[in-house]
Amino acid sequence: MPILRIDGVDYDSAQLSPTGQAQLAALQHAEAQIRELTNMKALLTRAKNSYVDELKREIIKGKSGVDLGALFSD
Repeated sequence: MPILRIDGVDYDSAQLSPTGQAQLAALQHAEAQIRELTNMKALLTRAKNSYVDELKREIIKGKSGVDLGALFSD
């Protein structure tokens, strides 16, 4: 069984009671959810920044008539 580290102290998870095993499973699930949500936040932040950039280009094009996307595209 894997070793469980809490506050720098290692514990053998095989020694946990059924209640402790359930708590460990809940902890592992919570940690997995946190990782997934952190990744989702990064993805959504990137999408948001892209939308903001596109809006800026649209506003500049509307005010100046200059299409920045066409200027900087290949």
